[in-house]
Amino acid sequence: MKDKYLNDAIIGNKKLVASYSKKGELLRLYYPAPDSKQFIDYCYAGLKINDSGLVNLYDDINNEYNQYYTEDTNILNTEIYNTYFRLKVNQVDFVPMRENVLIKKYEFVNEGGIDLDVKFLLHSKLLSDENNQVSCKIINGGMTQYSHDYALSIVSKNTILSSYQINDTISNIHTGAISDKDYIGMSADSSICYNIGVLKPKEKKELILCMWVNENKEKTKIDDIEKKCEEIRKIDFAKELINTSKYWRKYIKEHEALELKDNTEYDKKVKNIYHRTILLYPLLTNEETGGISASIEVDEKRTQCGRYSYCWPRDAVFITRALDILKMEKETEKFYKSFCKNTQSESGMWEQRFYTDGRLAPCWGYQIDETASVIYGVYEHYERTNNIKFLKENLKMLEKASKFLQKYVEDIIDEKNEMHVSYDLWEMHEGVHLYSMASIFAAFNSMLKIYEIMLKDKELETNRLKQENILKQQEILTKETVRIKEYCITTFYDENKKCFKRNNQDEKMDISLLGAVTPFAMFSPKEKKIVNTVEKIDLTLRTYTGGYKRFEEDHYRNGNPWPIATLWRALYYIEVKDYKKAKECLNFVVASSTKHGFLAEQVDNNTMEANWVIGLGWSHAMFMIVLEKLMNR
Repeated sequence: MKDKYLNDAIIGNKKLVASYSKKGELLRLYYPAPDSKQFIDYCYAGLKINDSGLVNLYDDINNEYNQYYTEDTNILNTEIYNTYFRLKVNQVDFVPMRENVLIKKYEFVNEGGIDLDVKFLLHSKLLSDENNQVSCKIINGGMTQYSHDYALSIVSKNTILSSYQINDTISNIHTGAISDKDYIGMSADSSICYNIGVLKPKEKKELILCMWVNENKEKTKIDDIEKKCEEIRKIDFAKELINTSKYWRKYIKEHEALELKDNTEYDKKVKNIYHRTILLYPLLTNEETGGISASIEVDEKRTQCGRYSYCWPRDAVFITRALDILKMEKETEKFYKSFCKNTQSESGMWEQRFYTDGRLAPCWGYQIDETASVIYGVYEHYERTNNIKFLKENLKMLEKASKFLQKYVEDIIDEKNEMHVSYDLWEMHEGVHLYSMASIFAAFNSMLKIYEIMLKDKELETNRLKQENILKQQEILTKETVRIKEYCITTFYDENKKCFKRNNQDEKMDISLLGAVTPFAMFSPKEKKIVNTVEKIDLTLRTYTGGYKRFEEDHYRNGNPWPIATLWRALYYIEVKDYKKAKECLNFVVASSTKHGFLAEQVDNNTMEANWVIGLGWSHAMFMIVLEKLMNR
């Protein structure tokens, strides 16, 4: 599989998700969830024009590109203009809401003065391994690439297949002339060709391709697959395009909770990110389970990282705060009531990360703040909704988590050293961390508030045993919050340097130190110890571009500033009512957003462009949290 790190654009419905390069190349195709199987190794498209060799549609020196979304939708448009042949190709990609099919429309326009004889070729390779090898069968209108577990069918709606090659297509695809005597063969990569015909000057023609994934669960016979492909070929493209556009525009209106201006170019960029956030989250969410993927994957081979397309409970808790801002309360509740309940260990804790279907994902340890964050997140959602039923439905889950956290605190403070060591929130350092302890402090405070609400509930008035148990837990948790705060002051405050340190092993400044103030409120933002710490953060983590790094000597991906870190600094500014400085932090993030409105994990400090993991759910969540606070100040 080739390296393809940046997803410049993302489209889909709530089951089928696809990502693209800025030149329109299909990079990834997921079904039936944003972190399920990724089928595409590569999917190249090219043109043979007159007597030319293959003109790579997505990588030719004579091609000029312009890409944009249809406004307020997940419909992607890529304009490709070949200056040599003066041929314009308008590519439209979208996924209908009622059909799990990727539809690709290509419109060819001859803008030159001579006739152009155009053939369209598609060369597709699927990911495979020894236990799930891919073969190919030519079918009416296209091909089906199939394995034991799944099949990917590519068929044309309106154009007859003119030639194909199943085996060894890579040896001659560059000529634009493919042929094969076999209709079926054993190859992971195969190619098909459609004869668009002769385009006279100013003439237009179009090709519509449909890509359908079958998991080989219900439709296991090739005849069933071919029958479904014939049904797909009958889809009314124009109608589905209109319906898809209407759906997403209505979706924007339903979730547009903040009234934003669009008077200036800056305002338009903010609104662009805001709308793209609304359109992104349904593409990251598993509709069946409520699990939320951190992003669409960027590094399947783990050459740069441990992969991203998983659900971290902590990341998702930040995202649920954004979901609530966007009036996506049902999605928030499903995450807690369904996903969190199903993934909680018997001990009461949550592991590092999961697939969005709830199964345990590859891990290399755990982070105690994952467990604490869930308790905090449940109460945060209650504060916005006043839904006491939601609290009751999650109470047992929260109590299990709280008891696990109590054991952890006892193990740490009393130095028992019986439990596994926790990683920090960046998953790089084992030990005891101020951010982690602050998250537990907030979790216990949340439980105290939840218990207060439960005690006022009429159902408890006659249940003395439950009341006594709650009162006992309140007494324990109250003492624990005091212990945690005292422990943090004595353990993590450096009296010589007059500031907090992030863990009990090193003295590096870390933006997550701000978590003790916001969101976890263990310390007041104006306490002298905090003010000193924030001054040190500014001296060590702020870059000359105005963004903030995660921590000192952060070398991951060249140690760039992160939108998350910069927006965290903005949240502290908001706490001390320095809205001008908070706005400056927000401005940095807005300036580094992509043309489509996506926020990345990092910002290249030299170019100020989005860098690495474009469309990171946590970055978009922090943007929404800061934006709402600034608007409601």
